Amino acid sequence: MTGLKNLGFKAATDSKSLSQISLTAVAAWRESIGHWIKLSTWGKRCLSLFGVILLACLWVLLSATPAIAQPDTVNYNNANLSGKDFSQTDLHGKAFVSAEMRGTNLEGSDLSNAILTKGVLLDANLKGANLTGALVDRVFWVGADLTNAILEGATATRTSFEEVTVTGADFTDAILDRYEISKLCQRAEGVNPVTGVATRDSLGCR
Repeated sequence: MTGLKNLGFKAATDSKSLSQISLTAVAAWRESIGHWIKLSTWGKRCLSLFGVILLACLWVLLSATPAIAQPDTVNYNNANLSGKDFSQTDLHGKAFVSAEMRGTNLEGSDLSNAILTKGVLLDANLKGANLTGALVDRVFWVGADLTNAILEGATATRTSFEEVTVTGADFTDAILDRYEISKLCQRAEGVNPVTGVATRDSLGCR
């Protein structure tokens, strides 16, 4: 009987220990879950704050107006520029299609890659002008002065150089009508002071 009582007491004790262990484990689990929940809530708050900051940054970036240089699209097509002074002016890539430019002063101006198609440059001053790569096809420039002008790679088809001064002009790789080249070679002279190319050589004169 005593042995059974002892055995029962031990069992009860073991049962009590197990209960205590279980309660301890549950308490620890609850504490852990509670800690996780707190951390999760804090994390959500941080995430929300981060989201607000991110949206604010995006709003600033999208609402700001960047200072982007706009391309210069000014052209002078069909304009009356007779007698105007464009000397030493940067006119790179400008368009002068069918422009009236009688007696216009373009001395030393940069007309590289400019478009002067069908332009009227009667008696215009183009001394030392840079016409590299320019389109000067079908241009009427009787009496114009192209002294020391650079027409390297220019396109001057169907353009007459009758009574046009070309002393020192550089026509290297320019596209001209053969008839005009033959006439130019009869009076071509001088050397371009910038490129160092003789006018006759640039025309391929023999």
